[in-house]
Amino acid sequence: MVAELIAGGHPHPVKPESIAGCTYCQPQVASVGYSEAKAKEMGFDVKVGRFPFIGNGKAIALGEAEGMVKTVFDAKTGELLGAHMVGAEVTELIQGYIVGRTLETTEKELMETVFPHPTLSEMMHESVLDAYGRAIHF
Repeated sequence: MVAELIAGGHPHPVKPESIAGCTYCQPQVASVGYSEAKAKEMGFDVKVGRFPFIGNGKAIALGEAEGMVKTVFDAKTGELLGAHMVGAEVTELIQGYIVGRTLETTEKELMETVFPHPTLSEMMHESVLDAYGRAIHF
């Protein structure tokens, strides 16, 4: 972005809340957007979804069944406010939520998305379903 600006271009604005935070450790940690606490502090009525890695067949097959995905949505508009992940390869998986925030996706659009199975990425879908009471609660 800076290089484009220096070259006289017109770069897109950077939205800090749409930049992922990734920690490369064991297990990996990744997040984008607002935490549940921050969203509430900002005045949002939130819906939260959680899905554990142990509920994902691919994670079990990889021997990486520890971890979870948490999503935060605006209960009024369905806007994706944030996503937080701990577990295997989450620094790769967070990109789905980054794209979702950039495109201003809603929970409805994410619920209607078909994810490949069996994959780790399908946990994104399961955490959305949990936020709206449509999946088993763990």
